[in-house]
Amino acid sequence: MIRCLWVRFLHKLAQWAPGGSSLRPWLHRRRGVDIRGRVWISQQVFIDDLHPENVTIHDNVTIGLRTSIVTHLYWGPRRSDEEGAGKVVIERDVFIGPHCVILPDVHIGEGAVIKAGTVVSRNVPPRVLWGHPQAEALARVMVPLVPGQSYKGFAAGLRPLR
Repeated sequence: MIRCLWVRFLHKLAQWAPGGSSLRPWLHRRRGVDIRGRVWISQQVFIDDLHPENVTIHDNVTIGLRTSIVTHLYWGPRRSDEEGAGKVVIERDVFIGPHCVILPDVHIGEGAVIKAGTVVSRNVPPRVLWGHPQAEALARVMVPLVPGQSYKGFAAGLRPLR
């Protein structure tokens, strides 16, 4: 119980502490994250609070602002690895842009670049740029989504672009 509270305290501290290449990685190591070499961890990065030991980050990795690395998708108290917790491995020379979500059982290959805002739900091959295509217009808005307007009215007013 005391260990669990200590690990969570270190996690909260690591999210806001200064030192992206020094103090924050050191705090995550103390929590149990396997960090091998020099890494940059931006502020507000969430690394799984129940299973930090299931995350491996290799040398020369950059993790962008507000990225989340998750190794479990269940609710409730801590469980064993066989009951839902997966592993996340980030190989060397990887760049993860801001606001990404890395889900359980993902291996990011050496030299990969993860585009900002990407949800990574499967393995990423080495040396690729990974992410969704550029955003584009989806429909013409005929009824603005503003206070006093219902969502149903907004949705009914959408016109597909040709």
